[in-house]
Amino acid sequence: MDSTLRSSSPTATPDPQNTRRAPWHAYLPLWLMSAPALMLFCVLVIVPLGMTLALTFYRFDPSLGPVAAFDLHNYAEVLGSSYFHTIFLRTFGIAALVTVLCIAIGTPEAYILSRMGDPWRSLFLLVILAPLLVSVVVRAFGWSMLLNVNGLVNQLLGVFGMGPYKLLYTTFAIVIALVHVMLPFMVIPVWTALQRIDPQTENAALSLMASPAVTLRRIVLPQLVPGILSGSLMVFGLSASAFAIPGLLGGRRLKVAATTVYDQFLSSMNWPLGATIAVLLLIANLVVMLTYYRVLERRYARSMG
Repeated sequence: MDSTLRSSSPTATPDPQNTRRAPWHAYLPLWLMSAPALMLFCVLVIVPLGMTLALTFYRFDPSLGPVAAFDLHNYAEVLGSSYFHTIFLRTFGIAALVTVLCIAIGTPEAYILSRMGDPWRSLFLLVILAPLLVSVVVRAFGWSMLLNVNGLVNQLLGVFGMGPYKLLYTTFAIVIALVHVMLPFMVIPVWTALQRIDPQTENAALSLMASPAVTLRRIVLPQLVPGILSGSLMVFGLSASAFAIPGLLGGRRLKVAATTVYDQFLSSMNWPLGATIAVLLLIANLVVMLTYYRVLERRYARSMG
């Protein structure tokens, strides 16, 4: 009887999903799967940086060009010259001013964008991102046509009996063009941080009789620090190393670090000195950005408790 029941009971069939073999890449170690990307990173980033660093120790001979030698003369020339001090101060001063303006303009813009409903939000987001599809050189030429003596800006000032003013080849021209180019890199991270904020926190503050200004200052802004931090780091780094806009709108008189490197490589043919300026620009940029990151991160941790 028991044997009859056992024979008549349904036999369990193996599940094909459980017996399916794992894909071949599941058996590979993680380091091997990341090897192609690591090789590409080494070829495109590490090797050029290493070659540039090695070039800084070369000696420049006007008749022979770069001569292989372990020489610190290039570092001594850049670090000990007031001419290069002025260039680096101008470079980081412009980058800091552009970053502050992008924070002041981009944060309210991202806040307004987050409060919009469709389809207006999608439309304004497209307007913000559309300039990224246009070359920086094209936008620089556009600003040069707007800011020259006979440009639209001076014509508009002439209607009110002012001008014409020399706006092109000034620090003002470089800053306003860089703000126009870098603003999307500030708006998008702040807007992303706003999307992560729970609206109920604002409603709770308002229900406890907090004013909208206090709610914005005590509830919203502290939670925007990560977005402002990431956006400002991108804006500062890109502004400090910008070449096209300072070169086209600053002219030959207002040199920054990137245009000075270009002149040393292609005009003076002093490759070791140009490489030294580039390496020092990279080091100074990293030091400023890491210091800013640590200070803002500590304040954010303190404000969030």
